[in-house]
Amino acid sequence: MSLAREIAFTLNGVQRRATVDAGASTLALLRDVIGLTGTKYGCGEGECGACTIVVDGRSVNACLMFALDCDGRQVTTIEGLADDARAQVLRDAFVAHGAVQCGFCTPGLMMQATQLLAQQRQPDEPTVKRALEGNLCRCTGYRKIVEAVVDAGRALSGPAR
Repeated sequence: MSLAREIAFTLNGVQRRATVDAGASTLALLRDVIGLTGTKYGCGEGECGACTIVVDGRSVNACLMFALDCDGRQVTTIEGLADDARAQVLRDAFVAHGAVQCGFCTPGLMMQATQLLAQQRQPDEPTVKRALEGNLCRCTGYRKIVEAVVDAGRALSGPAR
């Protein structure tokens, strides 16, 4: 007896259908079934943030969410930010500040930072630190990442008045 079920959901703005096993994670759905590898497998325990995605407007760890729970939902991955103007400003800030080194954590950080900037137009440094505290990076020491997000917030808010 198979515990697989077909689900239907919106992925990066496109209606999708997939057959998933009852115990499969959303991370496995994205990477193994659909083939989107931008969402990374880090710890598998919700501790590192490498698998951060957005579901119905909220950041979640894809490794902790059952794939079945995507049914009827709006899911956005790092690939879904490719044409997002706000995300482009954030990408440019990451590059300008040298916030990308090995790049493994970058998709999760980008997803979390994009969510923060969607909720708060110009976050200050403590707010950025708090928002990103669930995303681990082994390379940068976070200073450059925080500066990049603060700078992107300034750029997105327009000129100072």
